[in-house]
Amino acid sequence: GNPELPTAVNITWSSINFKTILQWQPKPSGYFYTVEILGQTSDTKKKCILTAETECDVTDVLRDVRETYTAHVLSVPAAGMDNFEEPPFAVSEKFTPYSQTVLGKPEIQNYTQKGSKLNVVFQDPLTPYTFPNGSFQSIQDIFQHDLEYKLYYWKDQSSGKKDATTKSHTFEVSVDSTKNYCFYVQGVVPSRRENRNGQESAVFCTSIGRNILDEYGAEVFIIIAVIAITVITLAVVLSVILCKRKKAQAAREKEPLNGI
Repeated sequence: GNPELPTAVNITWSSINFKTILQWQPKPSGYFYTVEILGQTSDTKKKCILTAETECDVTDVLRDVRETYTAHVLSVPAAGMDNFEEPPFAVSEKFTPYSQTVLGKPEIQNYTQKGSKLNVVFQDPLTPYTFPNGSFQSIQDIFQHDLEYKLYYWKDQSSGKKDATTKSHTFEVSVDSTKNYCFYVQGVVPSRRENRNGQESAVFCTSIGRNILDEYGAEVFIIIAVIAITVITLAVVLSVILCKRKKAQAAREKEPLNGI
């Protein structure tokens, strides 16, 4: 005797470094949602039972990251699930964490530019999954040899980029020893068809005794030179005018007084 409840729409998976959130619409009114996660080879697992929210953290039920999952978002009446033999539900797109989670930003730990060598040391992003000893697994612990990193670097104040690739956590590249360089690091999974490139790390720049010209550019010096020339010119003109006035005043004072 219960009217059919609205079902969820716009169901999306949002996943970075294997932390995965399921989101949908609309906000429920007079009913709740329950999420079921179905794997191709695993048992159905329930999450966020009778929630009034429109998102659910499903990370812990996606531990088999190579498995392909589907989510059912059930609409459940406020009285509970017993009122329906099978509550109405909406079905998500399929999701495979290993091929679809976004690679997060690597963390730059240290960098040096000595002579013609730029050295960069970075750290993998961590995942929510842990080893038996409780320490967190990094994305490289999961991807193994499928993961590589790219360093993009360029001369400071230049737009021409170069890149280098590594499967370790360090880069050493040859650079111009007289120039400063900026760079960032990005994770890549070449075997993927989509989401191959991860998020870019923060950009860092070296500093090897930057002079003022490097810091501010030639334009600033041109402006300063123009101002200086203008000030000097005004000072010279003002001095000439004052000098002429003094000479004219002195000449008038030497003239004899008329009528004496």
